Amino acid sequence: MHLDAAAHRLEPASAASAGWTVGGRDLDGWLAARDAAPMTSRVPVLAFGSNRCPSKLTWLREHLGLRGPVVVLWARVEGLAAVWAAGLRARDGARPATLAVAPGAVETHAVWMATPDQVRVLDRCEGRGERYDLVRLRTGRVTTEDGARLDGVWTYWAGDPVRAPLLVDGLPVPVTAVGQEAARDLVGEAAPPAPDAVTVVHGDPDPASWPARVFVYGTLLPGRRAWSLMAPHVTGEPVTAWMPGRVHDTGRGYPALVPGGPGRARGAVLTLADPPAALPVLDRYEGPDYRRRRAVVHGEHDAAVAWVWAWEGPVHGAPLTTAWPAD
Repeated sequence: MHLDAAAHRLEPASAASAGWTVGGRDLDGWLAARDAAPMTSRVPVLAFGSNRCPSKLTWLREHLGLRGPVVVLWARVEGLAAVWAAGLRARDGARPATLAVAPGAVETHAVWMATPDQVRVLDRCEGRGERYDLVRLRTGRVTTEDGARLDGVWTYWAGDPVRAPLLVDGLPVPVTAVGQEAARDLVGEAAPPAPDAVTVVHGDPDPASWPARVFVYGTLLPGRRAWSLMAPHVTGEPVTAWMPGRVHDTGRGYPALVPGGPGRARGAVLTLADPPAALPVLDRYEGPDYRRRRAVVHGEHDAAVAWVWAWEGPVHGAPLTTAWPAD
């Protein structure tokens, strides 16, 4: 977390509404106290160069009007690498980093959980539409410190040959292999485009479009009472999953999920064809007693981020020890 030229450590916390704490406090509460957008109003943007550095964040505040807390998560990135770009930067003659498909590569980078306003600042910094395009990744694997896989993250991808990967003897040059001084003197050619790796984004990113998954545990499960409401928005097959928490019987004909703690709330992960269209429909169905948040959910092989509707009020009685009964 970066604010007022200071960095604050973030810690994963499944019971926190944002999934993270800062200084022992729920991150969403910390943000609200500073009139800043919650995590559900932010999108993940992979940063692989100087945009992950606190000094660069301060520069963005001073020169490009970056405002508010900047939430930055550690990320393990597989199948992609930061490499040197084909052209030099006009302002100072430095060779900038760019992102390339790199099978087998494993690197440590960062993910901004950025507001749309903060993305606009990054757009100006990166020269969106000229030097770089804002894209969503269709390749690689990005995993944050809490063990969650982040699919379809945004990042800045070469939109002009001068920001394409530099190929020396036919291969890109990783930033980790050659320092900036030596990189200036590299000679090679620009790599060809890799359109299958990304989807170019037009306009501002919509926080409701990420993630495309939802975790359901009650009446919205396949075959249950409200499945007819959910079914038109779902693509693909449901996947059995669980998340830290407990499911209680409300006594009203539907269950209540309380996230966090030692228990396992069991249900299914569904993929939405059009999340911005589906989520308002589902929000109305869930009603004011539930709050939609993002959470880490666990499948058979790994964990990923999904939307979940968590119970906001008090619960009565012991948690359910078996799956919510069928209607």
